[in-house]
Amino acid sequence: MAWDTARTRQALLDAAVDEFAEHGFDGARIERVGTRAGVNKERIYQYFGNKQQLYGHVLESELDRIATAIPLTAERAEDLGGYAGLLYDYHRARPQFIRLLHWEGLQDRGGPALKEAERTTTYGSRVAALGRARDAGALGPGLESDELFYAVLALAAWWFAVPQAVRMVFGRPADPDAERASLVRLARRLAGQERPPA
Repeated sequence: MAWDTARTRQALLDAAVDEFAEHGFDGARIERVGTRAGVNKERIYQYFGNKQQLYGHVLESELDRIATAIPLTAERAEDLGGYAGLLYDYHRARPQFIRLLHWEGLQDRGGPALKEAERTTTYGSRVAALGRARDAGALGPGLESDELFYAVLALAAWWFAVPQAVRMVFGRPADPDAERASLVRLARRLAGQERPPA
């Protein structure tokens, strides 16, 4: 029976996403990645190189995944609350992405981040989409496009970044439906796209 290289590589990458999300770069262990994937750790070096290179593959994979899953176009920006809701849904289903970004931020030494130029271009395309939506009259006056995009990113992520603060502020256990509805309202208000209550 032939060795399924693609499936093995994906299993290792999936295991590495979980490992780095749980432990960050410094705490992650190559041995645990292999164990999680049920694959000899030597395959990691064969497919991905060293730990730093594996980490790069993990971040790149997760960044591509979210960029593909939830693109922000000028049309989608016509309901920025809807876009924020999709981000919330993504983070709830795949919390590893937020954790990876937090670990990356904790290790930031002021130098360029992994794939910073490409990531800046991706973020720039989202900001430009908001600019086009504003030019078309779909956004109200207020925040600049870059400020608005950053605010929506931050608001969508914060529910998952500090769930203890959510409990303290709202005085209740996690309530995904209420959280999502709050986020959608906030994003629409920030964008000047408030809708009358149904």
